[in-house]
Amino acid sequence: MSTPRSAFFSSLLLLALALPGCDRKGEGRFHRGLLEADKRLSAQDLEGAVRIYESTLDGTARTAEAHYRLGHVYADRLKEPLGALYHFTRYVAIAPDGPYAKEANSFKKEGELLLIAQLSKGAPLTQDEAARLKNENLKLRKTVEELRMIKTPPPVASATVKGGEILQKSIPPGARTHKIASGETLATIAVKYYKNKGKARDILEANFYSADAATKLKVGQELYIP
Repeated sequence: MSTPRSAFFSSLLLLALALPGCDRKGEGRFHRGLLEADKRLSAQDLEGAVRIYESTLDGTARTAEAHYRLGHVYADRLKEPLGALYHFTRYVAIAPDGPYAKEANSFKKEGELLLIAQLSKGAPLTQDEAARLKNENLKLRKTVEELRMIKTPPPVASATVKGGEILQKSIPPGARTHKIASGETLATIAVKYYKNKGKARDILEANFYSADAATKLKVGQELYIP
C-alpha cells in the first residue's frame, strides 16, 4: 500500500513528464531538472538527486516546489530532520499560499518535534531544556539557511567574451563530466551517455549560454553531463 508521501512523489513525477511542451526556456530547464532529480531518486541515487534539486533553486516562487521535494527527501530518505525543516520552512516563506503550504506547515511542526527528540536522545525534557533546544534549533536553521542560500549568477548579456570565445557556464561541484575527444559532437556525446542524440540540446543548455557553442567545441574541453 502506498503512503501519502510516496503517492506525492509519484504524482510529481507524472507532472514533470507532462511538461515537455513548456515554451519558456527557464521553466523548461527547471522542470527538466526536477525530472532528472526524480529519476536519480527512483534509482536510489540520493546524493545525485539532492544535488540536482538544489541546482534548480534560485529563490523565486517557481522553485518552491524543489524545496518541498527536498523536504521529503531529507525527512523520508535521509532521516535528517534539520534539513527537512529547512526546506519546508523555505517553501512556506517563498510560497505561503502555494498548493503544498498546508502540508509544509504540518511537516515543519513534525520536523521540529523530531529534531528536539533527536537532540535530547529521547529523554524527557523540562520546560527550560525544551526552550534551550528550540533556541538552538532556530540558530541551526539560520546557519543552514545562510549556507544554502547560494545566489544564482545573473544572466549573461553576451554569449561571448573578448576574442570571440564562447562563454561556458561553471560546472557544479562533483558533477559528472566528459572531456571532448577529436571528432566528437554534442550528438555523439548524448548518444554515449543517454543513447539518445536528442539529449544534445540538454547538454548544450547545461553548459553554455548560446546555441553557437555547438559549432565551436574544442578537443579537451570539459563538459557537464546533466
